[in-house]
Order: sequence, then structure tokens, then C-alpha cells
Amino acid sequence: MIKLQLIGHLGRDAMMREVNGISVLNFTIAVNERFKNAAGVLQERTTWVDCSLWERNNMAPYLQQGTLVYVEGSPRVEGYISNNTGAIGGALRLRVQHLQLLSKRDEERKKPIATSTPPELATVPEQEIPADDLPF
Repeated sequence: MIKLQLIGHLGRDAMMREVNGISVLNFTIAVNERFKNAAGVLQERTTWVDCSLWERNNMAPYLQQGTLVYVEGSPRVEGYISNNTGAIGGALRLRVQHLQLLSKRDEERKKPIATSTPPELATVPEQEIPADDLPF
């Protein structure tokens, strides 16, 4: 058995399909890596992975473009020939067995965070704790 673990951003919203009466969510993840080449120049490479999540359609509302996720599952590589150009290519596919949301969409993360102190915390006086009352 081969197991692959990835952390990446969804390239588009997940799409629900039904195959032989079983629901499947399909989505694509972009996995970015940065490295220095032999000349010491910083490079970036993106690997796209086509993912399928079977029988867990309750995740669809959360799998939106830009969401950072951790996925784990069984990979396979499929070759293809382009209908347009005739070029030979390959695709990395992952049958997801474990999925974890790591962040919300970018738009939701950029909402301003309230910086005011709640009133109940603002009026609490500071107290000195005697050294013999420390829990350690």
C-alpha cells in the first residue's frame, strides 16, 4: 500500500457527482514548494493533484477555492494523450481517506479582527499570586 500526505490549497470549489449510486466529491489541490536551484536562485514549483472523496458529501460546503487542506490517501498516476495537441501527459490522482481543513477561504481570513478589550476583562484588577500558590 502506498500512502500520500499533502498540504495545499483547493484550486476550485469541490464538485459533487454520483457514481453507481455513491456520492463522490472531486477537487483539485495545488501543492507549492520552494527551493534553490544549483545556481542558488529561489524557485517555486506547483504540483496539481486531482482528489476524490467518496461517501462524505457533508464536506462539500467547506471545500471551496483557496481553502488550505491536509489530505491523506492512496495515489495513482494516470497517463493521457491530449485531444487538442496530441501531447502525452500524466495526472496525479488521490483517493482521499483522511481530510482536515487547515484554514478557511482567503476572503474569510482577511476579515478584520476586533482589537478592543471586552468590558468584563478591562475592569478586572491585576492580582499578585503568592509564590507558594503556584501550581508547579
